[in-house]
Amino acid sequence: MFLRFLDRFEEMFISFLMVAAVVIIFVAVCQRYSVSLLADLVSWSRAQGYESITAMARSTYRSVAGVNLLWAQELCIYLFVWMAKFGAAYGVRVGIHVGVDVLVNAVGPRWRHLLVVISLFAGALFTAIVAWIGGRFVYGIAQTAQVTADLEVPVWIVYLAVPAGSLLMCFRFLQALMNFIQTGHLPHHEPAADLIAETERGVSESEGARA
Repeated sequence: MFLRFLDRFEEMFISFLMVAAVVIIFVAVCQRYSVSLLADLVSWSRAQGYESITAMARSTYRSVAGVNLLWAQELCIYLFVWMAKFGAAYGVRVGIHVGVDVLVNAVGPRWRHLLVVISLFAGALFTAIVAWIGGRFVYGIAQTAQVTADLEVPVWIVYLAVPAGSLLMCFRFLQALMNFIQTGHLPHHEPAADLIAETERGVSESEGARA
């Protein structure tokens, strides 16, 4: 139950971060280009003597230019930082990280099993150390009054992505390690295989509906 909730939360959280970053960037870019276009429209309508268009364009320009989106770039950077940390943990869970397995495939099954166990344990140990160091750093910076430049939110909230994401990544390494010890299988993601399976599932459902 807990693992299903954690898996679902992880996917939803990463999706939310991606959608939020895309929307914010889109709005900021539209606002930036709209200000430029409206300024050109004001100049053109004034030169042509179209007073009504000039007044309307000037009013719209003031409204659009008055929207403060200076914080958008900073927020998107922070969203991508959180997305990267939790995305790395998600990558361990589904097996999409790039790995060099030349040596592992060159040895026998017994040594291969041992090397995989060592590598997974090393990954868990490393991420645990990063989480510990990151946690201490976040705790120390939380004792200060530092805030971000544009958003003016506490800096420790931004850096919290490091221990939180690393701790989740450590858990995923341990989860993969326990699963490998019990079943001998590693998480492995094959986009082509997933696409074929999804297509076959859709075809089967269509045939079942017709029947």
